[in-house]
Amino acid sequence: MIDVRGLTRRFGNTVALDDVTFRLEQGEVVGFLGPNGAGKTTTMRILTGFLPATRGTVTIAGFDVLRDSLEIRRRIGYLAESVPLYREHRVSEMLAFQGRLHGMARRDIQRRSAEVLERVGLTERARVPVGSLSRGQRQRAGLAVALLPRPEVLILDEPTSGLDPLQRIEVRRLVRELSAEHTVLISSHILAEIEAVCPRVVILARGRVVADGTREALAESHGGRSFVRVEVAAPDMAQVLRLVAKLPGVVHVHDEGRLGLHTALRVEGEGDLREDIGALAAARGWALRELSWQRPSLERLFAKVALGDADLDDRDFQGGPGPTSRAARAAAPAEAPAAVGGLIDLDKTFGPKATAAAPVAEPAPAPPAQKAPPAQKPPSAGPIRTLNPFEGFGAPPPKPAPPPKSAPIEPPTPPTLPPMRTLNPFEGFGQKPKGEQDPR
Repeated sequence: MIDVRGLTRRFGNTVALDDVTFRLEQGEVVGFLGPNGAGKTTTMRILTGFLPATRGTVTIAGFDVLRDSLEIRRRIGYLAESVPLYREHRVSEMLAFQGRLHGMARRDIQRRSAEVLERVGLTERARVPVGSLSRGQRQRAGLAVALLPRPEVLILDEPTSGLDPLQRIEVRRLVRELSAEHTVLISSHILAEIEAVCPRVVILARGRVVADGTREALAESHGGRSFVRVEVAAPDMAQVLRLVAKLPGVVHVHDEGRLGLHTALRVEGEGDLREDIGALAAARGWALRELSWQRPSLERLFAKVALGDADLDDRDFQGGPGPTSRAARAAAPAEAPAAVGGLIDLDKTFGPKATAAAPVAEPAPAPPAQKAPPAQKPPSAGPIRTLNPFEGFGAPPPKPAPPPKSAPIEPPTPPTLPPMRTLNPFEGFGQKPKGEQDPR
């Protein structure tokens, strides 16, 4: 369905893609991985006709991208990392506009718009302007636009960017359903999602394809086979390594160093060896703290293939403490615990260490001690104040100190004032003056 051969793209003196070659069959879901700047987005833009290639050929469904650009665009649905949607359009108007660009009939646009909106969970947002949607909702609107014309090929660049965990689960389920009808090429920095959805991955690094295949094939070709992790405590670890290496199916046993009282072992072999190792430990009386079968994750394989970190340990992917490489952890000194009768003596291991008593010369008699002068009490510096202008803001004001107790003070007698007069010219009109007698 998609055939890329010798794809090269230059930007001046910078080589973004250097002889990239891969192929996708119909119905495949392939993850497109690589660190930032590896050339993933450039490759997707060339596949969709947005960007011409400097050299190489790209065919989709038998049509050349350069010669049959319009025919290619009818057969692909593209979701860019930053979704290019008109913010003033409602969601339903955007789908109708995209349908007319694809030459769809009006009835098909209405029916198909309702289907894709229901698939991406935006039916209730059909009349909402795109500019009012959240980032995750705009991402789902862009996915609806990509699904609208029923494309044969879906090219999705970071489809879960901005989505919450529940929406990511819905997108994973949707991609699995689409694999029955479409060929899907999906790029994402969230490797757990690619691992859950894509059976096959293509890894780019520095503009080149450095790995192409299923996770099992990449594990075999890059030394990341399944293994059994064992944490065991025994009096003779050399015997443990020798006996475990003799078990049928064991290829190699790695000593990963001490972890407290136990020693971590990495047992590589064919199939699940936990049952045989557990039976051997029970027969020999070894103390087991962990016995687990682990497969290499896509994150580990990606780090080894794309980043070239071959000395990474499990703790680099689990966030555990300790050195970051197996060599550094093996170089760290570790003291072997004391063993008594095949069991570890915890008292000797964790108790205080005894030191050999050396002869000590008797010290010379010390001169009589002189009485030291009494220490003077330092003056109090008072409360410490800061330069914060809002210090104490909102706190109740301090209570004033009570006045010293003394004899009660009598309040002063107010002076006698003459009667108050007003400015009313008729004040006292018709009243007899004081002291005047009636002549009758």
